[in-house]
Parts: sequence; structure tokens; C-alpha cells
Amino acid sequence: IQLGQPATAKVAANLVRLLSYNNKDRLQAGLIVGGWDRYNGGKIYGVPLGGTIIEQPFAIGGSGSSYLYGFFDQAWREGMTKDEAEQLVVKAVSLAIARDGASGGVIRTVIINEDGVTRNFYPGDKLPLWHEELEPQNSLLDTWGAAAASPEPMSM
Repeated sequence: IQLGQPATAKVAANLVRLLSYNNKDRLQAGLIVGGWDRYNGGKIYGVPLGGTIIEQPFAIGGSGSSYLYGFFDQAWREGMTKDEAEQLVVKAVSLAIARDGASGGVIRTVIINEDGVTRNFYPGDKLPLWHEELEPQNSLLDTWGAAAASPEPMSM
């Protein structure tokens, strides 16, 4: 930055690490810092609570992350294409959404590479369904089908 050039991903991660460490009594979340620079290519860093910096091949965070570590250990591999990596992320986050009520209902991805930044949006009705999830319905009555005009009254 002082040289009039964009900061490297590692410099950005170190700045976040310092902020995290200096505010460790006020922060309650780990952070993920990623980027691309002409010296090191693509890099991603985890900055957990307390201000440590860890370079990683991938980083997972958020309330649904505990559901995903085993999945990523099995599915992630070195040298994935951009499209393979994005589809892996979409699949992983949709799994988290299926298991974690706080993971939201849409997916936003950001690809950072030598070509710049690309943002993609995946609406919830276009995500894969997992396990016992139901197809989206307009009404609870839709789950009973067209034959049943109304549910049976409860007997006492």
C-alpha cells in the first residue's frame, strides 16, 4: 500500500490478524481472508479468535461449518478448476443450509483470481435438496396434495 500497489493477500491477512488480536476481548468470530496477488497467486488465511494467522488450502467458517469439515476432507483436492471449486462450495453450503437453521437460504460466492473478482448468486429455490427435505411449497396445504381440500378435523 505504501508503495502505491495493492496489498498482497498475506499483508491483508496480517492487518486483520492485528485487528483481531488487539480486539480479542471484543470480537466473537473468526475471520477468513483470501485474495490473489501477482507475487503469490491465490491465497486463503484463517484468522481464528485471538489473532493467529493460518494459511490454508481452504477455509470454512460460520454456524454451519461444523457440518462441513468431513465433507471437505473427502471432496476437496488440490488443483481443482475454478468451476469445480465453485460447485463444491455450492454443494457444501447447501448441505449446511439443510442442517443448520442459521445458515440462511441463499448462496453467494466470490471468485478472486488474476482476472479480478466475480460474484455469483444462487437463490434457495435452485439449490439441491438433501435427505429428508421437502420440495418448496406455497402453502402447508400443498403438502397434502390436490385431493385433500382441507385437513381432517382433530378428534378430542
